[in-house]
Amino acid sequence: MTPEEWTYLMVLLISVPIGFLFKKAGPGLKRWGAAAVGLGLTLFTCGPHTLHSLITILGTWALIQAQPCSCHALALAWTFSYLLFFRALSLLGLPTPTPFTNAVQLLLTLKLVSLASEVQELHLAQRKEIAAGFSKEPTLGLLPEVPSLMETLSYSYCYVGIMTGPFFRYRTYLDWLEQPFPGAVPSLRPLLRRAWPAPLFGLLFLLSSHLFPLEAVREDAFYARPLPTRLFYMIPVFFAFRMRFYVAWIAAECGCIAAGFGAYPVAAKARAGGGPTLQCPPPSSPEDAASLEYDYETIRNIDCYGTDFCVRVRDGMRYWNMTVQWWLAQYIYKSAPARSYVLRSAWTMLLSAYWHGLHPGYYLSFMTIPLCLAAEGYLESALRSHLSPRGQQAWDWVHWFLKMRAYDYMCMGFVLLSMADTLRYWASIYFWIHFLALACLGLGLALGGGSPSKRKAASQATSSQAREKLREE
Repeated sequence: MTPEEWTYLMVLLISVPIGFLFKKAGPGLKRWGAAAVGLGLTLFTCGPHTLHSLITILGTWALIQAQPCSCHALALAWTFSYLLFFRALSLLGLPTPTPFTNAVQLLLTLKLVSLASEVQELHLAQRKEIAAGFSKEPTLGLLPEVPSLMETLSYSYCYVGIMTGPFFRYRTYLDWLEQPFPGAVPSLRPLLRRAWPAPLFGLLFLLSSHLFPLEAVREDAFYARPLPTRLFYMIPVFFAFRMRFYVAWIAAECGCIAAGFGAYPVAAKARAGGGPTLQCPPPSSPEDAASLEYDYETIRNIDCYGTDFCVRVRDGMRYWNMTVQWWLAQYIYKSAPARSYVLRSAWTMLLSAYWHGLHPGYYLSFMTIPLCLAAEGYLESALRSHLSPRGQQAWDWVHWFLKMRAYDYMCMGFVLLSMADTLRYWASIYFWIHFLALACLGLGLALGGGSPSKRKAASQATSSQAREKLREE
């Protein structure tokens, strides 16, 4: 592990005891105490580069105040434009930010765009009320008022997920501050249930990264190895990549759980990133609060089983970095300048690559996803529904195997970063995922796959049966 990785781990681990300290505190102490801790961590790891986050916050707040009815698009343009400047600092002869500054800036971008969207929704709801001449019932998830500058700063610098996520909306943050009877919200038991696999994943990461170091792929000697060896190598590389993020995201979730952050009654049917989807009245007494069953789905960032054992490329995306996937679906995919699922996905992946950074490997990997989505969608709708139950089961196993190999393949671009290293590795295995995806897409088109009815039927069949079959096996 690098010194930066050790620092990330320390930040995640200290968030757990800090969470227990804040859990039963009042709204004021929670707001300003959590912000003070987050700002302290930012100053400690980023130093003077903390100025970048402050500029981004002030710019977004100014846009919200100036144009509340259209601030979402303006905030998206502002924060993404600042990301470009932020990443071009070295080219401009300015000091290069630390990796921690980049991590803070990434999560801050998501939070500020989401905040602007929430303010815009509030403004539009208020205009509708004025036009209608009467006040409606509070809308689920709607802010009570536009946050002040100090409230925006406290949300932005809240220590929860400040460097690693999970992403959370301002409404989620407010619900934590105003949580009724926080002592009744369970923390220790859910934390232990969530944390138990993390040490195992950590050991597997250390072992796999030691036995199959990524740096070997950059050496000339690697390309003298037999083709089967080169093909196999991407599997443990992606395995180490997954284990590393499993540990980080589980630890980040544990920090939230310790503080009771993101806890909602099960009846609210909360979604990762978005929060409750059903209105659930707050408890009126400690006894009522203690009788409720809670979950932490709002801050759930990874479904390890779903990531590894879901059948389709499309589903794999949903189980990975779940709160960020919700953000991308809500603020990028829905407003994409296209109606086709594949084209919308391509637009979303392009902006996701840009959000991650300017390294060509990100773009090569992310822009391979739409091709894989199109290939599996057309071929699945053309063939799977026509197979017998046993044939569908065999299809799902083959589909799962190829899905994992596609992610292995795309991961190499994500970790190698440079265009030269990524294309060199892909060329050494003959770009086989690209050619296989093109062949599957061509076959699916030739067989008449891809119509809405067939795609819907195939999607429903896969969602309801595939994962259960894998679990039973």
